[in-house]
Amino acid sequence: LGIAGVTLALLLLDSRRLGISTGFEDICSLVLPAPYFQRAAVVSGRRWRLPLLAGLVLGGFLSAVLGGGWEPTWRLGVFDRAIGFGPAGKLAWMFVGGLFIGFGTRLAGGCTSGHGIFGLANLELPSLITTLSFMAAGIATTQVVYRVLFPLVGAP
Repeated sequence: LGIAGVTLALLLLDSRRLGISTGFEDICSLVLPAPYFQRAAVVSGRRWRLPLLAGLVLGGFLSAVLGGGWEPTWRLGVFDRAIGFGPAGKLAWMFVGGLFIGFGTRLAGGCTSGHGIFGLANLELPSLITTLSFMAAGIATTQVVYRVLFPLVGAP
């Protein structure tokens, strides 16, 4: 209900689309003078997108702390047993994964929340195709990791 409320409020009050990937551009625009980050589509949304991002981070943190289950850790369960890169390897793995996510987000013209929530709510065909592509890629990647990669290295 909260996501629907924010989505509708943004649309009705300010003709804005809900999406998180542009929030990363907002953060970059605060420190990078490159014209790409200073374009009107990015800068004009700062007044609502930066508080939204801060609220997402704060809300997630508070939920974890108040739920009693949060502690910083480097343990990654099956990944550690299967791959076991150590802290530097984990950082490299996450960095490369982040690059792939960023590339896919720019290639698709938005993130999963923008297409999957807002685009589908507006019955936009490109968002349907993009969301199906995101889901198919996620399912395929999971199958490759768990059924091909992990057995190769002897993981359970």
